[in-house]
Amino acid sequence: MNRVLTLDDSVVAGIALAAGLLAAFLSRTLLRWLAKHAKRTRWSGDDVMVDALRTVVPWAAIAGGAASAAAVLPLKKAVQHTVNQSLTVLLIFVVTVSAARVVAGLVRSVTSSRSGVAGSATIFVNITRILVLAIGFLVVLQTLGISIAPLLTALGVGGLAVALALQDTLANLFAGIHILASKTVQPGDYIKLSSGEEGYVEDINWRQTTVRALSNNLVVIPNGQLAKSNMTNYMRPEQQLTVLVQVGVAYDSDLEHVERVTSEVIAEVMAGVDGAVPDHEPAIRFHTFGDSRIGFTVILGVGEFSDQYRIKHEFIKRLHRRYREEGIRIPAPARTVALQQGAVVIPQQRSGDGAVQGERPALHD
Repeated sequence: MNRVLTLDDSVVAGIALAAGLLAAFLSRTLLRWLAKHAKRTRWSGDDVMVDALRTVVPWAAIAGGAASAAAVLPLKKAVQHTVNQSLTVLLIFVVTVSAARVVAGLVRSVTSSRSGVAGSATIFVNITRILVLAIGFLVVLQTLGISIAPLLTALGVGGLAVALALQDTLANLFAGIHILASKTVQPGDYIKLSSGEEGYVEDINWRQTTVRALSNNLVVIPNGQLAKSNMTNYMRPEQQLTVLVQVGVAYDSDLEHVERVTSEVIAEVMAGVDGAVPDHEPAIRFHTFGDSRIGFTVILGVGEFSDQYRIKHEFIKRLHRRYREEGIRIPAPARTVALQQGAVVIPQQRSGDGAVQGERPALHD
């Protein structure tokens, strides 16, 4: 425009800008009220969306007020275009960041609400966030008048070189996706690898799997190595499992009495120890005539892997006390050695030419 700036133009522009600021304040107050009500619901997805709107709507109101103020001012076309373009880029940036937050939050919410899906695995969250940010970046470039076709072509050509340079990284990425998609390992599972590493899976991200050992140390395992290793998952197909305790009693024991007493101790432990399975049926199996004892196996039910140590601890203590009260002996290993009297002959020593250097008489008992 070529006209001169007047007082009316300034007043209208100020009113437009103030209206945008007022709308931003009111919308933020309303969304804060909605956020309080959203927290009362069981679904966490509404919390994520309301939180994103609290960022987008106020900025959109401010940008709209600024655009309206710029429209009523007698600005040159180039300046007007620059202002509108800057406000558009700002709005696209805010919307992109908020959309990335919403999508990542919804993915985290959906996965955490479904059993057998990695709720805390960051690999899916990070991939969705990067995709949304990349789309927003391309939209910004297109808005600024920069053609994205050459960029996409360059990315396609350079993708081969990047893939060759990042073979290990991409292998770990796809291995992590495969692990999560196949549901063989999920955060919270207790696993043990053939190489010896074991612990609770804390997280599976784009490159590595973090495992927390029982010593509370973190073990970092590349996804590629995890996918190729022989692995035992103690949480699949169910969390409850059975543990075996080996016991032995003396040969002169009444095995019926031993079985009855042991069953009573098992029932006591299953009902009174945290982590045990109360409805577990006592299982005792005699299996070996040993050197000094009759061996049998006691099968205990535990709620999850780490509970077995506490349950074994309590079971052995109570069983030992009960055996002492009942007069049941747990013999120590013993071995009888029979010595036979007879002649002991010491071999003769010969020199290098075969001559006998000396002969010692035989010794007799």
